[in-house]
Amino acid sequence: MKKLLVYLRPYRLQAILAPCFKLLEAAFELLVPLIMADIIDVGISSGDTAYILKKCLVLAGLGLCGFASATCAQYFSAKAATGATGRLRHALFAHIQSLSYAELDRLGTATLVTRMTSDMNQVQTGLNLTLRLLLRSPIVVFGAMIMAFTIDTKSALIFAVAIPALFAVVFAIMLSCIPLYRRVQTRLDGVTGAAQENLSGVRVIRAFTREQTETASFEEKTASLFSAQQFVGRLSALLNPLTYVIINLAIVAILRVGGVRVNEGAITQGQLIALYNYMSQILVELIKFANLILNITKSAACAGRISQVLDTKSSMADGAGTLPDGAGAPELEFRHVSFRYPQAGADALTDISLCAAPGETIGVIGGTGSGKSSLVNLIPRYYDATQGKILIDGKNVKNYTKKELQRQVAMVLQKAVLFQGSIAENLKWGKRDATEAEMQQAAEIAQAADVVRVKGGLNGQISQAGKNLSGGQRQRLTIARAIMKHAPILILDDSASALDMATDANLRKAIRRMPDHPTVFIVSQRTNAIMDADQILVLDDGKLVGKGKHDELLKTCEIYREIFESQYKKGVE
Repeated sequence: MKKLLVYLRPYRLQAILAPCFKLLEAAFELLVPLIMADIIDVGISSGDTAYILKKCLVLAGLGLCGFASATCAQYFSAKAATGATGRLRHALFAHIQSLSYAELDRLGTATLVTRMTSDMNQVQTGLNLTLRLLLRSPIVVFGAMIMAFTIDTKSALIFAVAIPALFAVVFAIMLSCIPLYRRVQTRLDGVTGAAQENLSGVRVIRAFTREQTETASFEEKTASLFSAQQFVGRLSALLNPLTYVIINLAIVAILRVGGVRVNEGAITQGQLIALYNYMSQILVELIKFANLILNITKSAACAGRISQVLDTKSSMADGAGTLPDGAGAPELEFRHVSFRYPQAGADALTDISLCAAPGETIGVIGGTGSGKSSLVNLIPRYYDATQGKILIDGKNVKNYTKKELQRQVAMVLQKAVLFQGSIAENLKWGKRDATEAEMQQAAEIAQAADVVRVKGGLNGQISQAGKNLSGGQRQRLTIARAIMKHAPILILDDSASALDMATDANLRKAIRRMPDHPTVFIVSQRTNAIMDADQILVLDDGKLVGKGKHDELLKTCEIYREIFESQYKKGVE
């Protein structure tokens, strides 16, 4: 929690003014029982109507001043809380964007979504309540006890016994609830993950008629969350009854002792009423304080979860190297590269060595799970090689800045991802200041000109995740977006799988004719997509088992020949 307070610094003034105005309101409130005692002891006992009216006006004035103070406190605390959590949310989002794939895989999407939304909202609520009530409630409680001692020491001793007992109950329950709230938020992660997985995979679930199974699994997770919430709810629900019992016992004791003191003439009836009112104030404030403690407990648990993400450091250190603008396609080399995914039992790639000359087209083929995507993911440092080196123009990719690598590499992933908005807005992810002519040219190279035309031009709208497009249309637009980047290295990771052979062939021809001649990596399951490549890499179980041109591999690589013959009749080349 302390680490997160740094985001409150720009709102220091509001964070100071909010509790100050609340303390001012508390001071006005503490004066009310004394004025009521004067009304009873002086005004009512003597029948002085003018005195009573005068004191009533004073009470009204205190009420208005207290209302104004409370309004100001509410305004400043809300501004500080929303501003600080807004900065924290931006910082968390930026930090998540800086993490490598390894950390994102380990943390998981579900927990990150929960921490960005539910946890962040709880922190904001807790901070708002803390600024308003954390000082006010204790001040009113201890202020009421001090005021009681100014009235009658013997009667006030009851306050001195009741207040420590109340705080003991509050803090005992608070300390018990903190770990339980963490457990609740963890189970909420599970529910969020299950909901996200089911919503994104709803078509697959229906295709395999797994609705009942998935519903039962989701109900199991929600039942686990419910039981955790119910347990901590029952524990926290003890707070109000226990505080009521202690306060009411204290009130009975005050009335008993105070009544005796009134009969003895040690205190007046008005002073006894004042003591009763002070105890009532303590009851109200402790109820507020109890709710505050519960919210702080939840917020502390949520803040701890947010802090865990912020404390997660990327396993990839940023380099400092750059390449000059306009340097053209670089030379790319793998030297004895091996790679293993975090917490995996075996290497995904083993001892890969290859060299891609500037402007070459490299085809990558192999069976499912052979490591094709893993290989190309190492080039832009989505993951770091476990062993060996990857060199761009003779320099290890780890020595380049992440921005430089992003500038050097344009990658089209296996899953075509588009964002809600216009076609132009999606294409400008590749180049922010792109002209309409540049976007049209990229669309033509990617064989997406007809998609742009059908959707009403570059201003045609794309729904979330491109749901209003077919698979082939999405793939062509994502390729056009990558081409817009004009990067020296272009990676197509099985990104044309939904295209027919003619469109795929036209796409490859158009890419070869690009004026900037990038180094192109084409990952594909189809041999016809890579037959014309300058160099073909054949992977099997993470090992490079073949390297060369098409005709050469048909003679020297059995796995490549098997893949080719499974797609074409034997003997056809």
